Amino acid sequence: MNDQIIGARDTHLPPEDLDLVALRDHLLEQRLFRQEQLRQIAATARSDAPPGQPAASQAEVRVQLAASARMVLADVDAALVRMDEGGYGVCGLCRRPIESERLAIVPQARHCTRCQQAREAGR
Repeated sequence: MNDQIIGARDTHLPPEDLDLVALRDHLLEQRLFRQEQLRQIAATARSDAPPGQPAASQAEVRVQLAASARMVLADVDAALVRMDEGGYGVCGLCRRPIESERLAIVPQARHCTRCQQAREAGR
C-alpha cells in the first residue's frame, strides 16, 4: 500500500489491495457453516443427553455454542453489508484501513489490529 492510503481517513482499502472476491467467498462459507452449526445445535437439543452426562451440563454447553455461533454469524453478516456498502476494510474506531493480513485471517474483522488490542486490553 502506498503512504497516501495508509494515512487516509474515511476511506476503504482499494480493491487492488484486497482480493474482495475471495474474502466474500470466505465470508459466505463461514455464514453457511455457522447456520449449519446452529441447525445441528438445535437438533441436538431435541435429542436425549448421552448416558453418564447430566442433561443440564449438555444444555449449558449447547447454549454457549449457540451464542458463540450467533455472534460470529452476526459479525459475518455485518462484514458482508460493509462490503456491499463500500466500508469494508475500514476500522470502526480509528477509520484507518484494516491490515489486509488481518482480513485474510479474520475477514469479518471490524477493527484494525491496534484498535482491537486496545479494546481487548480494556476488558
